[in-house]
Amino acid sequence: MDDSVETSLQARSLRAVWHPCTQMKVHERVPLIALARGQGAWLIETSGRRLLDGISSWWVNLFGHANPRINAAVSEQLQILEHAMLAGCTHAPVVELSERLAALTGGALGHCFYGSDGASAVEIALKMSHHAWRNAGRAQKCEFACVRGGYHGESLGALGVTDVPIFRDVYWGLLRAAHVVASPDARRQAVAGEVAADPARRAAADVERVFAEHGSRISALIVEPLVQCATGMAMHAPLFLRTLRALCDRYDVHLIADEIAVGFGRTGTFFASEQAGIWPDFLCLSKGISGGYLPLSVVLTRGQIFDSFYSDDTDRAFLHSHSYTGNPLACRAALATLDIFRDDAVLETNRDRGAQLDALLRPLRQDPRIEHLRRCGMIWAFDVREATLANADAAGAQAAAFARRYFAAARELGVLLRPIGRTVYLMPPYILSEAEMEHLARGAIGALDAALAH
Repeated sequence: MDDSVETSLQARSLRAVWHPCTQMKVHERVPLIALARGQGAWLIETSGRRLLDGISSWWVNLFGHANPRINAAVSEQLQILEHAMLAGCTHAPVVELSERLAALTGGALGHCFYGSDGASAVEIALKMSHHAWRNAGRAQKCEFACVRGGYHGESLGALGVTDVPIFRDVYWGLLRAAHVVASPDARRQAVAGEVAADPARRAAADVERVFAEHGSRISALIVEPLVQCATGMAMHAPLFLRTLRALCDRYDVHLIADEIAVGFGRTGTFFASEQAGIWPDFLCLSKGISGGYLPLSVVLTRGQIFDSFYSDDTDRAFLHSHSYTGNPLACRAALATLDIFRDDAVLETNRDRGAQLDALLRPLRQDPRIEHLRRCGMIWAFDVREATLANADAAGAQAAAFARRYFAAARELGVLLRPIGRTVYLMPPYILSEAEMEHLARGAIGALDAALAH
């Protein structure tokens, strides 16, 4: 496809589309990437340039673009039932998906409630938690707690429990403030010799302090298990989750696990919560649930919570709804995704892939320009030192300038990577060959060199 087609598509998009998470004026100097198609781990631009999708298209694509098994499932479902309302109706894909998700928790959670995206799932869990306490005669429990640096979506309820200023602060007057507890981020080790569990213990102590003072009014605490992604891939020890579970039980506070980004094998286990040996009261899932194909989210909860809504009284019912709740096409994509996990020993194979990519990224371990090289399952991250950025940029907006340069340099090297400020991360699909892992590692390291040579 010639350059005129790419230019035309970019220009039309800028006239017609408001792109997400973007200051649109940036595209006066940074061109949009015009995509023609995807195949496996690769995105192909209209110009013919190939980009290895190193961030799984915003963390959603688990088994590659145009995956033949997911394609076949969605195509078959198109001939059967594309959509029907789930209020008063049901269909086989949503029933089977709900049964299989519940089974993956060992039956600890179930009664799946569906939405369309991660923020929707968080809204559902927050509302459901408060309503459950109200049904129990404890309507005063109408406040929430969240973890410093946590991100849970950008609808108003989800923003109220989000602590990333760039997303939250401009809307502060519209939000209901949450109690913000300390982060267990392992990078917060205070002195030499500390281990990742030490920041987790300090953060848990802060949670106990907040619960002791405000627990009678707190409905739920929400947490991203093991990795706080949008704040810069802040990783923490499973001890934090175990302690949260115990504290929530002691103070009668629901625990909401936002596994929207970290579920479906991303941290090494199917659900991140498994590594702590606990189950939350609400489990929020989205992103990888459909293999990156169609919008879908779900909240699983405990039987006791479901039972608190079960009544002849309509006021006790959970009347939240979405037009496309439990869409059959999305559910079939999700079922095909679960089939691949079941049939292809994905978690075991990912352990081997993870070790191989670790080895390929080894040169970064001795690189004085970076710090905190870390991995959790199939998530890798490192931070460019602030002093390094100060040397590379004029004063002000250094992290943002670096991120733009890195993104552009990675594209030139055939890799799609999009830093979060000065944090570079890799979150690739689970299908990379050895050659593709080598390409990804070369691109990640080469883009760092290019971005810092500015």
